[in-house]
Amino acid sequence: MATCEHLSRPGDVDALTPDGCEECLASGGRWVHLRRCLECGHVGCCDSSPGKHATQHFHSSGHPVIQSYEPGEEWRWCFVDNQMA
Repeated sequence: MATCEHLSRPGDVDALTPDGCEECLASGGRWVHLRRCLECGHVGCCDSSPGKHATQHFHSSGHPVIQSYEPGEEWRWCFVDNQMA
């Protein structure tokens, strides 16, 4: 399977909230794992977290690719093509 066009784009933007999920930090919520948007740097929580803010960010912004924001993890996920790299 070929890598989707979104995953082949470079994406090295700084995290907007390096200390955690932007929405959870603002509301006092909790997260399980963090994901960083490679288009704008939004940091959101994963779908195992109550808020699912990374997925909500995709739906509101249309930014297709996130990368794990967990130490030692480098994988990326494209919401549009449901593909991992």
